[in-house]
Amino acid sequence: MTTTYHDLLGGEFWHAIPAYEEIDEATFLDHLWQQRHSVKTPEELVETIRELASPEFIRDVELGFHRAPMAVRVSPYAIALVDWNHPYDDPIRRQFIPVASALLPDHPRLVLDSLHEQADSPVPGLVHRYVDKALFLPIAVCPVYCRFCTRSYAIGPDTENVDKVELAKTPKQWHDVFAYIASRPELEDIVISGGDAYQLPPKNLELIGNALLDIPHVRRMRFATKGPAIMPMKLLTDEAWVDALTHIVDRGRSMGKDVVLHTHFNAPEEITEITQRAMRVLFGRGIFVRNQSVLIRGVNDEPERMQLLVRRLGYLNVHPYYVYMHDMVKGVEDLRTTIQTAVDIEKFVRGSTAGFNTPTFVCDAPGGGGKRDVHSYEHYDRENGIAVYTAPSVKRGRAFIYFDPIDRLSPAAQERWHNECVAQEMIHEALARAGVRDESLVPA
Repeated sequence: MTTTYHDLLGGEFWHAIPAYEEIDEATFLDHLWQQRHSVKTPEELVETIRELASPEFIRDVELGFHRAPMAVRVSPYAIALVDWNHPYDDPIRRQFIPVASALLPDHPRLVLDSLHEQADSPVPGLVHRYVDKALFLPIAVCPVYCRFCTRSYAIGPDTENVDKVELAKTPKQWHDVFAYIASRPELEDIVISGGDAYQLPPKNLELIGNALLDIPHVRRMRFATKGPAIMPMKLLTDEAWVDALTHIVDRGRSMGKDVVLHTHFNAPEEITEITQRAMRVLFGRGIFVRNQSVLIRGVNDEPERMQLLVRRLGYLNVHPYYVYMHDMVKGVEDLRTTIQTAVDIEKFVRGSTAGFNTPTFVCDAPGGGGKRDVHSYEHYDRENGIAVYTAPSVKRGRAFIYFDPIDRLSPAAQERWHNECVAQEMIHEALARAGVRDESLVPA
């Protein structure tokens, strides 16, 4: 096998972008400059890339902004990684900048909160689904907004299509979360996400970390962030944030507790020499990093591209942990893939590198069933795109259904989904074949 995964983009590649052609390295690596110059509107995109994109593409983007459920925010680093000669096919552009011409009608079973996180939230800002693990959401903003965000119901500012749900954004609400966790001795594992932990000021990062470490039964913590993939320079120039994370990791280790960083690389192109320098900072501090990718159409849904991503992550000492099926959220049907695609790619990737550097491909079961091995379905109707999962240790006796994107089905199957009565019959048949007789046990 070749070692092309070692070949990382270097040099002042951002000079190819008109707005950045005079920007020196020190400025480009300044995380505050990156935040201030992030693109949030079509007008800012035009001003940044200027003649690199056609007027037709820009008009397509303008219409895409209006129809997207997520606000748009893209760092200069990510903008500089896009191939603006072929923006429609570019994997970075596809993740962050919507174009109206690519959008597809939503599957009729799509919702904003596809994982039913709000239903499993005992106090605002906390999701308690698994017995010993909870998800803490102390912030609702990110350094970049992903089009495919599973929390498009809450993250970022309101859009023309979505009024956002409030998360636990104040220290008072955080203390309510800490009190709940302290009252549940079975909770040993806490994920701190949001939003994005990258956006927590250092003092709040330490406040949250120390408060959780002070709870005796909390044994593990994971700070989750997209940041290293789209703004790795923060780890090079925001010493206060890195120091705060290091203090929590070191204190946890002294207490026999495990504190790690979870991040989110989706495309091999997101990994550059800047990324390598940033990951070496964390490695040198003894901070373990795991990666959670999402399987995205046109980004990483070809076996060779996923293999390249996985091996490139391992090269940087980032542990490829999960590859998720794209959640069944509204407004991004053009990015979803089929269950079969995930099964096929996992077969290809497995065996190409060490087992501990091979991610588990999972379906986060719609309706709150939690993460299931993608191939562990009880029944999979490939013709009509219906996969039925169960989760006996999460919600015993219930069934959870993942629906493949309709446009990837045969013309005959697509036609069946346009008839509600026929669609219900297909779902009933799939549940029966999975052994589910009481359909009240399937989340609405």
